[in-house]
Formats: sequence, structure tokens, C-alpha cells
Amino acid sequence: MSKVKRQLVLNVFLMRFGHHPAAWRHPSAKAGGRPDLSYWTGLAKLAEAAKFDAYFLADFIGRSWEGAEAGKRNGVSYQFEPFTLLSAIAAVTDKIGLIGTVNTNFSHPYNVARQFTSLDHISSGRAGWNVVSSLQDAPAKNFGVAPLTHPQRYERAAEFVDVAQALWDSWDDDAFDHVDRQNAIFYDPTSIHPVKYEGKHFSVEGVLDLPRPVQGYPVFVQAGNSDTGRDFAARIAEMTYCSATSLEVAQGYYSDIKSRAARFGRDPDQIKITPGLSVTVAETQSEAQARFDELQDLIDFSHVVLAGVDLSGHPLDGPLPELPDVENGKGRRQQLVDLAKRENLTIRQLVKRFAVSRGHLQIVGSPKIVADKIEEWFTQGGADGFNVVPPLLPRGFEDFTRLVVPELQRRGLFRTEYEGSTLREHLGLDRPGDASWKKASAA
Repeated sequence: MSKVKRQLVLNVFLMRFGHHPAAWRHPSAKAGGRPDLSYWTGLAKLAEAAKFDAYFLADFIGRSWEGAEAGKRNGVSYQFEPFTLLSAIAAVTDKIGLIGTVNTNFSHPYNVARQFTSLDHISSGRAGWNVVSSLQDAPAKNFGVAPLTHPQRYERAAEFVDVAQALWDSWDDDAFDHVDRQNAIFYDPTSIHPVKYEGKHFSVEGVLDLPRPVQGYPVFVQAGNSDTGRDFAARIAEMTYCSATSLEVAQGYYSDIKSRAARFGRDPDQIKITPGLSVTVAETQSEAQARFDELQDLIDFSHVVLAGVDLSGHPLDGPLPELPDVENGKGRRQQLVDLAKRENLTIRQLVKRFAVSRGHLQIVGSPKIVADKIEEWFTQGGADGFNVVPPLLPRGFEDFTRLVVPELQRRGLFRTEYEGSTLREHLGLDRPGDASWKKASAA
């Protein structure tokens, strides 16, 4: 049997106004910050029409206060919480995957397993879980959560995922497929597998009160870039949302995660590496540059925060000072430091380079220039695909789907039609079997 041609993965990660820090100040930005369901569903439909693999929804829980403390300068991105919004999007789309961010510090495995099971059934198998374990000061105060060290947060997250998986396996796939009304049998008693879990962080006993998810489990996504985060990704993730500003850095991450996955006994092809991709595209290079410069001119330098560190007291045109160690975002902080040293950048230059692209690959140019760079990273071991992070919405994403996607399709890199229905099928990922299948496989 011939091997299936490797397919570029494309997800889109949308913010209220766009990922550029000044996007909310752009004349095309929709006034106000109130949630608008039609805005989000419209962009989801656009992504599905362009045959994107997934719609990625972050959840910056409890972060609004940080923006308020900063003097309301940052265009706080009020948005719906993930399960509510993704369920609404599921109702108006048919194919695109729906990846929601859930922080393992602010919920319980039973609730999350139940919510993702609901979303997976509502969407007919399109749910994905971006597993996040960060613990910023503001949300910790919102929930009254005690501080945890970096290793402790990942330890809790690993246990959280283990419990959720056990709950998803508490029913066989066909448990409710053979209702026998005549003999008053609603499900086969042998198809139930009660969970009895006693761990350091969680104690759970019982079964999930929903049939097993359509996909077995939602697709696991992870975005950690520290050494601990990479190990966690290699153990549980099926897709990583990572960041790199050069092909060399991307290749190092790609190789590292794939080799770590193999050491955990996993098939490296079962984990998709998808760096962030910030694109400003237009028909010509000069037009694209003019659009990007227009955004750059709107940056507010009166309050500079990079990698979670307030640099307002330092000269903008001076070098990056020694940064304090952090408990959150260790990998992203190191990227910032490395970039500053490698290119000898000032704080002002770092804002324009790092804060604007959020540490991701940034491309400004024509469709050919953008597609060339995507193809280079895809074919040279830097990525299995990308999470597109449009600097300005909705125009930036409309431009990408109108100009870049057709060029990628012309080159045979990206699909012209969906071939499957579930997110796992889009990504070429195996479906985890139920408890009965696992027992039979182990025998």
C-alpha cells in the first residue's frame, strides 16, 4: 500500500481584534469590546470554507484585570468562554475542528471530561483540548488558588489528563448501541468500567455520565516550551502549538519533540508540530509592507511588557536588561532573551519584533513569498503545519484565505476538500480504542 502524502496542517487562532498589540486601535477594528457571537461564527465559517483543520480558541481567564491595571491601554479582549462559544460554532459548521483551551488549575477532571465529551458529540467528533497549566497571579486571585511551582503545575496537569482519560474509558464505545426494551436492558453491564483513582491531586470514583466521545478522546494539544513542557507534550500531546522565529530554531524544536515522543514509546508521526504564523499579505510586497507599517505606527510604547516582565522603567532604545526568573512562560522568556542577544536588539526593536508576532514566525509579503516560507518550513523539518495568528481581524484572515490558501493548494501542499469528518481524521491521527479494545490488544 502506498504511503499517504504528507498533508500541511492549518489551524487558525483568533483574537478579538487580531494578534497585533495595536490591532484594536486600527480604523478597521470594530468599535467596543463587547462579545459578538456573529463575529466569531463568521470567522469560523470562513476558516471552514478555506478547509482549515481547526479553529483554535485560547482562554486568557482572569486576565482582564491585568489590562485594567495597565491603564486600559491594551485593548482587553473580552470573549466567550470556550465551551459555550465552540458549541455555538459547532452548530453552524460541519467539518472544522474545534480546539478549546482549558487550564488544569481552575477546574476538575470530571467536569472537563464531561464538557469535552458533550462538545465532541455536539460537533460529531471535532473537539480538541489545548491543555494549559499556567498560573498567572490575576487568575490565581480570581479563583483563590495557592501558588504552585513550575514542576508542580505540570505534575497536576499530568494527573488531570490521566483522570480524564480514565473517565472517557469508563464506557465501551458500543455501550449504548444495543438497547433491549423487551428485557429492560439499557446497556450491557460488561461495557462499564468504573474509575477508582487516588492520586496526589485528585481522588475520583465513578463513571462519566455520557457515552464515550466520538473520537475516543478529544485531540490533545499542548503549548509548553520549557524542558518540562516539552516532556509533557511528548507524553500526551497529539499537536503542539509552539513558537519559533527562524527555521533553525523550529528544526531544533521539531526534532526534539519527535525524539522525545519516540522515547515515550509513541509514533512520532502521531504528534503534529504547528508553530504560530503571523502573516500580513497583499497582492504585492509593497502593499503588504504598507499595511504592516500602518499597524506598527499604532504601537503604544508608554507601557512595555515583554514575556510577562514590565520594562517601562528601562530606556526604549537601550538593551534588554537581565530578566528575573519566572514560573510561567519559561520557554517564551528564553526565546525573547535569545532573540535579543542573537540580533543585538533594543527594547523598542524587541517590541516591534517579538510583541507584535508574539514570538512566532512573521511574514510580510505577497502570496508567493508567504507560500515559499510555509513550504520551506514544511519540507525542511521545521513544521507539520501552522497555527495562523492574524495580526489584524477580520481583514488579515480574509486576505490569508483569499490569497495564500489557493497558492498552497496550487502547490499540492494543502487540501482542496475535507476527506474526513472528525478532527482526528483531518490530522491523520489514530483514534484511541476503548477499554475492551485495550485489554484485547494487551492480551
